[in-house]
Amino acid sequence: MTGPLIVQSDHTLLLEVEHAQYVECRDFLVLFAELVKSPEFIHTYKVTPLSLWNAAALEMSLSEMFEGLQGFSKYPLPANVLADIQEWYASYGKLVLQKASKDRLLLQVEDAHILERLTHDKSLKPFWLEPADDGLFVAASERGNVKHALIKVGYPVKDLCGYLSGEELSISLRETDLEGNPFGLRDYQQDAIEAFYHAGRKTGGNGIIVLPCGSGKTIIGLGVIASVSNHTLIVTTNNVSVHQWQHELLNKTHLSSEDIGEFTGVEKVIRPITITTYQMLTHRKSKQDPMKSMEIFTQQNWGLIIYDEVHLLPAPVFRATTDIQAKRRLGLTATLVREDGKEDDVFALIGPKRYDVPWKTLESRGYIAEAFCTEYRLPLPADEELTYAHAQKRERFRIAAENSKKIELVQQLIADHEQDHVLVIGQYISQLNALAKHLKYPLITGKTKHAEREKLYADFKKGNIRVLLVSKVANFAVDLPDANVLIQVSGAFGSRQEEAQRLGRILRPKQRSSFFYTLVSKGTDEQRFGINRQLFLVEQGYRYHIEFFE
Repeated sequence: MTGPLIVQSDHTLLLEVEHAQYVECRDFLVLFAELVKSPEFIHTYKVTPLSLWNAAALEMSLSEMFEGLQGFSKYPLPANVLADIQEWYASYGKLVLQKASKDRLLLQVEDAHILERLTHDKSLKPFWLEPADDGLFVAASERGNVKHALIKVGYPVKDLCGYLSGEELSISLRETDLEGNPFGLRDYQQDAIEAFYHAGRKTGGNGIIVLPCGSGKTIIGLGVIASVSNHTLIVTTNNVSVHQWQHELLNKTHLSSEDIGEFTGVEKVIRPITITTYQMLTHRKSKQDPMKSMEIFTQQNWGLIIYDEVHLLPAPVFRATTDIQAKRRLGLTATLVREDGKEDDVFALIGPKRYDVPWKTLESRGYIAEAFCTEYRLPLPADEELTYAHAQKRERFRIAAENSKKIELVQQLIADHEQDHVLVIGQYISQLNALAKHLKYPLITGKTKHAEREKLYADFKKGNIRVLLVSKVANFAVDLPDANVLIQVSGAFGSRQEEAQRLGRILRPKQRSSFFYTLVSKGTDEQRFGINRQLFLVEQGYRYHIEFFE
């Protein structure tokens, strides 16, 4: 055996980066395993129950998995790993939730031993109405709660209860958009819609579409809305994204402005297609007050709920989602990674991963831009090094992130890209203010008024502004298609999702390559966190070139 892979008995998989079969094996592993770390020569993946449940939901076969592991492995496969993979994979589908009557659901359990465990589990007993010949009866109102509780004890539920139709709305996609451009779904976008909708059968109607920024996840959302043709609630990250959804709906469907409502702090209008934000839904005057906007989930007869950037779902929206399991639910995201570890909640309450395409595959087909990633490591100036050495552990990261030498490097990188459209993005407002003052370029933060923010984004798109500084408000759902250089001066610790989203800001297809620079202070906590930030993108096939700036 001469393959690039070592399968270990603790369910970790070691992949040799310099091996001729590295790329082929990496693209195979990403289907059912999670990347844990990625130093220069050996990348470590791990097989988990959740990663296998998603593989099962995507209908990857066990034989395909085992044949691939056997073919790529350098040594014989540990028997316990094969047994555990088989057991975890098979657990998806052993519990099937079916509709029994108007008020009752039947949890079908094919394994008598599992049924015995579930029947006597104290945490689950409140859900069981009475036993059935092949399972247990559950109140229809507990559909979300029982799925959530079962996944917490290691049993994913295949939900085949079907969905209630919402109020009908005739929707179709245009063949030419309002700007006169030909419009049609790309092949992978059509595949993603079909993988979610399943022609309206009860086997579809819930789940997650995972595609990179710039690949047209919003377009997939429009296609799903047209397929369902019901009143739809769209929940997204910010007001800018709300207006981008409005624009795309008007530009690429035959809906009129009277069909589309905005439920935000600016305007609260409920219409057949209503767009709101996570912040709006969870807003309340104090911790004691109710989140009144959350009632929007149940007040209207929605047939479809779309969760844009689903990996950002806040806990209160999870709780609301448990009550609307009879509604079709679509999640859109560039990465299923959640820094709070609640991926299993997304699986249980929104649905399994229905469609996924490696970023590099879409890049090779010209659907997203080719991107080059560089990490610059800078020393701290002597006085800041002294401050860092004496600081508390929590304070050290910010001191390193605000390294004053970064200003000089940012200026140099902007000069090197004088023909490009450059975004400079950071975590700390004081750092961004210092950069804006020194560079004399405009800055957008959370405090920038909406009208001014929209104007600056528009000027950047038109080329009136070549360089724009932005805070973390630009991490998600901001459409700046001409940006091809992003300079990241600071970020949220080791956030993999943030790294992926920020790279996504410059992946819109264009005539020239894109460049992603991340600046870290050498030998500090910021550099160590940076290794974790890069994990997801390394898994997608991106490699970071390391440069030193003295």
